[in-house]
Amino acid sequence: MGMTLGPNRYGKAEIRLVRVARDGGRHDLKDLNVSVTVAGDLRATHLTGDNAPVLPTDSQKNTVYAFARRYGVGEIEEFGLTLARHFVDSQPTIARARVHVEEYGWQRLGPHSFQRAGTETRTATVSYDGNAAWVVSGLTDLVLLNSTDSEFRGYVKDPYTTLPETDDRVLATAVNARWRHAAAEGDWGEEYAAARALLCEAFVDTYSRSLQQTLYAMGERLLAHRREIAEVRLSLPNKHHLVVDLSPFGLDNPNEVFHADDRPYGLIEGTVLRDDGPAPGLAWEAAWSS
Repeated sequence: MGMTLGPNRYGKAEIRLVRVARDGGRHDLKDLNVSVTVAGDLRATHLTGDNAPVLPTDSQKNTVYAFARRYGVGEIEEFGLTLARHFVDSQPTIARARVHVEEYGWQRLGPHSFQRAGTETRTATVSYDGNAAWVVSGLTDLVLLNSTDSEFRGYVKDPYTTLPETDDRVLATAVNARWRHAAAEGDWGEEYAAARALLCEAFVDTYSRSLQQTLYAMGERLLAHRREIAEVRLSLPNKHHLVVDLSPFGLDNPNEVFHADDRPYGLIEGTVLRDDGPAPGLAWEAAWSS
C-alpha cells in the first residue's frame, strides 16, 4: 500500500511581544500575540529527517522581536505583512507564510501609565505566497447586549421542545468577526475603527427576531459602508439570560431579574458576501490556505 506526504506546515505559535515606543516623556504601548506558520518544499525533513530546508521556529520567534525593534509595530496588519513577506522572500524553501496577530488594548492613564482596556481583542491574519497577499482583520469577544427589542417565536416544535416563545428577551453575544480586505493595503487603523463601529451600530439598530437576523444585519451594514471590505464572517454565541422564577418568594418578575447562563449556548455563524464578489468560499480558501 503506497503512501504520500500530504499538506503540511510548521511555525512558532503565540509569541508574546510587548513593544514600548519611548518618545521623550510620552510612551506608546503595543501588546501582541503573534503566531507564524510557513509551508513549502519540506518533504526531506518529513521523509528522511534532512533539516537543510528548515528555518527553525526559534529563528522565526527571533525575527518577530527583531522586526519589532527595527521597524516598529504600527498597525498589526502592516506588521503581519512585513513578516510574511520576509519569510517567503528570504527563504527559497518557503513558498507560503501566514502570520496571525492578536492585539490587546490598553487605555492611557498618563504619559507612561496604562490600564488594560475591555475584553475584546483586535486580530489580523496575513497570508502571502510570493505573488499575492491576503489580509483578514477582525476582533474577538466584543460583548454586546440589548435589554429589549428582541424576540424568538414561530420556530419548529418537536417532541423534545420545551423552550417557550417570547416576544421580549435580552439578546447578548460576544462578537467574533473577521473581514477580508479587497486589497493588501489600506489605512488599517481607520478601517478597523470604522468596522467595529458599524458592527455595533447594526446590533443597536436591529429589532431582532432571531440572532441569525442580527448577524446578517451586522454583516450587511459593514459591507454597505466599506467598499474596501470584500466579505465578513461572523460567529455569535447566544449568551442566554434566563428570567428567574421569583414566585416562591411572592414576587413577580417582569423581565427584570435574570440568570446569566454561560453554557451550553447557541452558536450562530455565517458569512456575508457581496453579490459582485468571488464565489462563496473561494476567497476565504485563498486567505487561509497558507
